[in-house]
Amino acid sequence: MKIMKLLKYNKIAVLALVSITLFSCGSDDLPGESQLDFTQPEKTALDNWIDGIYLDQYNINVQYKWNQNTVDNSRYLFPPEIDKVKPALEIVQTIWLKSYAAIGGPDFVKKIAPREIVLVGGVNLNSVGTRTLGLAEGGQRVTLFETDYIDQTNRANVSEFIHTIQHEYIHILNQNKPFDEKTWKTLTPGGYTADWYNYEIPESNELGFITSYARSNINEDFAETASMILIYSKDEYADFLAGIQSPFALQALKAKEAIVVKYFKEAFNMDFYALRDEAEKNTTSVIN
Repeated sequence: MKIMKLLKYNKIAVLALVSITLFSCGSDDLPGESQLDFTQPEKTALDNWIDGIYLDQYNINVQYKWNQNTVDNSRYLFPPEIDKVKPALEIVQTIWLKSYAAIGGPDFVKKIAPREIVLVGGVNLNSVGTRTLGLAEGGQRVTLFETDYIDQTNRANVSEFIHTIQHEYIHILNQNKPFDEKTWKTLTPGGYTADWYNYEIPESNELGFITSYARSNINEDFAETASMILIYSKDEYADFLAGIQSPFALQALKAKEAIVVKYFKEAFNMDFYALRDEAEKNTTSVIN
């Protein structure tokens, strides 16, 4: 018994020695001070303004500094000019955020919103010659292109820019609560095409589509219909409908509008026409 205990103690001693040796060797390989820089960059006045308007109020992070992980590196894209960032975000804040807050309630966008907005300065040009003005990724991130080309003195230019966030936000709303796809599919079933970019907008209008891009699929059709009405004034949209020659197209466009209005009311208890009027008022307020 004593021999066994002695062997056991010797074994423990050897293990302890090995452990000390390994620890000693390991300690020799440990690095000294970290080579990584963990210091937080000092926030600028622009960063503080963004935090106050977007992050603190809506829990939306805004990324305007270049990050190659958030863009398609096969495209020639670049970050926005610094002096273009705040004007672009003021437009988004006034026309999109304030309009939904006024009609949907102050917490509406807080609950349903992309958690990140990425601003890109340049044009996202596609191989077929079209431009991608915006992207919505998984309902969490919206990317807005052509930030450097916003002209606040030009209503058409501002409307095109805000059309992007209005369109992408409709997709996010649809991910939370789907629209009546079954009925929508019956309205203009033969008009959808992957080659939508080969058709002029007036030609697509006469087939019952508010834009040519709306012809790509029913989801884009719904988002285009809703977002285009939101960037039109009441009178502009009435003039648009008055210019449609085809009775079939006019009926289809009105039926699509009715589905949009019903969707906003039933899904979110929101008056879509009141939202349109609020967006029109706020668009006028940002035009210099």
